[in-house]
Amino acid sequence: MARPPSIFDLAARTGALRLGRAITAGTVVVRDWGGRAVLGSGAPVVDVHVHDPRAYAAVWRGSVGLGDAFARGWWDSDQLTDLLRLLHRNTAGPRRVLDRVFALARPLLDRGGRRRRPDRARDRANVRAHYDVGNAFFSRMLDPTMTYSCALFERPGMSLADAQVAKLDHICRDLALSPDDHVIEIGTGWGSFAVHAASTYGCRVTTTTISAAQYDYACKRVADAGLADRVTVLDSDYRELTGTYDKLVSIEMIEAVDWRDHDAFFAACASLLRRDGCAALQAIVIADEAFERSKHHDDFIRRSIFPGGCLPSVGSITRSARRAGLRVVGLRDIGHHYAETLERWRANLGPHQLAIEGLGLDNQFRRRWEFYLAYCQAAFLERHVSDVQLVLAMPGCREGLFTPASDN
Repeated sequence: MARPPSIFDLAARTGALRLGRAITAGTVVVRDWGGRAVLGSGAPVVDVHVHDPRAYAAVWRGSVGLGDAFARGWWDSDQLTDLLRLLHRNTAGPRRVLDRVFALARPLLDRGGRRRRPDRARDRANVRAHYDVGNAFFSRMLDPTMTYSCALFERPGMSLADAQVAKLDHICRDLALSPDDHVIEIGTGWGSFAVHAASTYGCRVTTTTISAAQYDYACKRVADAGLADRVTVLDSDYRELTGTYDKLVSIEMIEAVDWRDHDAFFAACASLLRRDGCAALQAIVIADEAFERSKHHDDFIRRSIFPGGCLPSVGSITRSARRAGLRVVGLRDIGHHYAETLERWRANLGPHQLAIEGLGLDNQFRRRWEFYLAYCQAAFLERHVSDVQLVLAMPGCREGLFTPASDN
C-alpha cells in the first residue's frame, strides 16, 4: 500500500463499496488492504486490485477520476476492458435519465454555452496537446500506414495495415475519385489518405493540419513518395482555407470540433466545394439521444486525452450539414470494426514500454494511454459509441457521381 488510509479515504471506500453493491450485470472482486469485497453477481467476473487508498475518492469523480487514478498506479486490473464494459452496462440506466434531463434543459444550457467564442489559437493548442506527443510514439502504436482512425477488416486475419488501406479505398470509391479530381482534405493526420488517394487514384490532394508534428511528417512523406506535384500539405485551420474543389474528405477530424462550431465547420466545407461536388466524412458518433448530455459533460477523454473535443451524433451532423446546403446521401456504420482496431493499437504498444520511456514519456503517460484505449474499446463493444462513413452532396451533385461501397 502506498500510504496508510486517512479517515477521508476510509469514508470514500465505504461509500464506493456500498455503491458497488448496486451492480446487477456482472461481478467485480475488489482486493485492497482491508481484504476482499465481492460486488454484484454473475458473469463477467472482473478482479480489481487497489494499491492506494486515494483510488476510492477518485472513483467519485466518475471516468475522469477513475482514469486519473489508474494512470497514477493507484489501482490495476488485468481485465481492464471487461471492467469498463461492465461499468458501461451498469450505468446505462442513470445515463438514460440524464439524457432526458439534458434534452429538456437544452435551451438553457445552449444559451449559456454559446457565450464561448471561437478561438483558433485555443483550437490549435488543443489539437497539438494530443497529436504533438510525438511521431515516434504514434509510429509505435499505429501500423506502417500511420493511420489513426477506424480500420475496415473485410476478411478474417487481415493485418491492421491492410484493413486501413481497405478503409481508405472505401472512401475513395464512395467519391469515385479519378485523375480529374482535386480533393481538399481537412485533417491530414500523418498523410495516409492523401498519399493513397494521389498514388492509387491519380487525383490531386490539398490537405491541411494544425498539428506541427503531423505537418512535418506528412510533408516528408509526400516528398519521399515522389508526390509533391500531386499533394500539397498546408498548416492551416479549416476556417482559413480558400479555393474550390471537386471533392472533400475529412476522416475522424470533426471530433476535435466543438459543438458550437459544427455549423461553421460544415459551412466551410460547403464553401470549398463546387456546386456539383461531394464530400466523405468519417466520424466517431454518439447516439442522438445522448448528444445533448455529451456535449456539456467532461468525461475522461475530453479532460485527459482530447481537450476541447466533442463527439457528434448522426442527427447533429445531418442538421448542421443541411443548414450549410449539404445533404446526406450515403451512410455506412463501421463501429464494429473499431474494437478490433483499438485492440491492435494496444497490442502494438505492449512491447514498447521501455522504448516509450526512452522518448521522455513516463509510466504515468503510458498508463493513461492504456486506460484510454481500453475505455474506447469498451465503449465501442457496448455500442455506446460508433463510427460512421457519410457521403454528403452539394445541391448540384448527381447521385451517379459516386458509388457507395457495401457495408461489412
